[in-house]
This record gives sequence, C-alpha cells and structure tokens, in this order.
Amino acid sequence: MPEISRFYGIVITLNYNDHAPPHFHARYGADQVVVGVDGEVFAGTLPPRALNLVIQWAAAHREELMGDWERARAQLPLVPIAPLD
Repeated sequence: MPEISRFYGIVITLNYNDHAPPHFHARYGADQVVVGVDGEVFAGTLPPRALNLVIQWAAAHREELMGDWERARAQLPLVPIAPLD
C-alpha cells in the first residue's frame, strides 16, 4: 500500500484498485483502521487519541484525499499529503 502521509507514529496509506466508497487506511503500531474520506470509520480500531488525530487530519485534507483516491483509481502516482500540524 502506498504511503501518502505519516505523523505522530500514524501511517496513512491508500490502495490502488480498492473498492468504493473512497477511503484510506491508517496504521498505528499493531492497530489499523479503514476510514472514509468523510471521516467515517468502516473497520478496525485505533487508540482513541490516534483515531482522533486521523479524523482531524482527514477533515483538513479531504480534497487532497479525494484527488489521491481518483489518481489511484486511474493507476496514476499518488501525491504525498502534508502531516497533521
């Protein structure tokens, strides 16, 4: 899975050829979660503080996430997204 961002030990990835709806994957240690571009958690768990950071990051970068989702669907290189400030 291509990494598009990393902050506070959280790794954000986005898969090529992944299923709809638009979403990304976040990993923190041994925990992982699948989160919709809109911030909805689809599967998995993260510690509450890490999940809150992931949701804040997604809200701040929603347009960039959608752009990378569309690039992935078109098999184009993904653009790194800035970490959470």
